[in-house]
Amino acid sequence: MKNSVGIIAAFIGGAIVGGALGLLFAPESGEETRKKIVDALEKRGIKLSKSEIDDLVDEIKSEVNAAGK
Repeated sequence: MKNSVGIIAAFIGGAIVGGALGLLFAPESGEETRKKIVDALEKRGIKLSKSEIDDLVDEIKSEVNAAGK
């Protein structure tokens, strides 16, 4: 049972990160991208402050940069 929950949580987490990465690479302004991320997270019941969103975006960018090296 624990394994199933872990797999589902990993899938959902991966979907969120994948969606965020897709938004980050979209040809839109940073403010529009952040709004889309906030909207997507709020639909899932996750509310973050502006500084938390900025931290999340910075973390995703560093992960992408590290993966590209």
